[in-house]
Amino acid sequence: MDSNKTTNATSVPLIDVALSQMKTAIIRCELAPGSRLKVESLSKAYGLSSSPIREALNRLTQDGIVQAAENRGFWVAPISVDDFRDISRIRVLLETEALADSIAYGDEEWETGVLTAFHRLSIVEKKMGSGPVALDDNWSDRHRAFHMALLSATPSGLLGGMVGSLFDRAERYRRYSALHRLTGRNKSNEHEVLMKAAIDRDKEKATRLLRSHIEGTLTRVVEALERQSASVQ
Repeated sequence: MDSNKTTNATSVPLIDVALSQMKTAIIRCELAPGSRLKVESLSKAYGLSSSPIREALNRLTQDGIVQAAENRGFWVAPISVDDFRDISRIRVLLETEALADSIAYGDEEWETGVLTAFHRLSIVEKKMGSGPVALDDNWSDRHRAFHMALLSATPSGLLGGMVGSLFDRAERYRRYSALHRLTGRNKSNEHEVLMKAAIDRDKEKATRLLRSHIEGTLTRVVEALERQSASVQ
């Protein structure tokens, strides 16, 4: 089958179908960190030929969540504290820049998008129990949408793409740590305070809050990773 052909029902290229399904499975830790990704097995699991599966895996290596080696195939990128520290450091640098851009260039449509995304996130949070929020697919989707809305007015398409990719890499760590967390994370008003600062065009406050938000996640995830590592030694 030609990897560029599309599904009859949706006219979505098969490569994009494979890419979306596998990326979601990796980010949600349904495909465990460090596990082998056998093209034949994935083809059967997703009902696709090997060509779009292989191409999707090659693209996922560019996102940093799949690794590959000649004659050794593909595997889910392992996780480590050092890697997450590096991801978080670059996120701070890029996302604060994208947020500053958005505050400077964002128009009424941007403001409406931010307010709508925050409202949708708030709705799902009110309905949630005490479990880890990162394990709720609906919350995770709306959480990502809120953060991307905040950064969406940057005029740099390259910057926008990079922050999205790094956010997804960080999401995999949030998911993994939530799976091994002893207690649920208490709900906070971090998103609301961040949203208000951005809408008020307070660049200094908004970027400071975003940095604190990312670094807070770093602290919690590292604690969970180190606790998990200690428990298996």
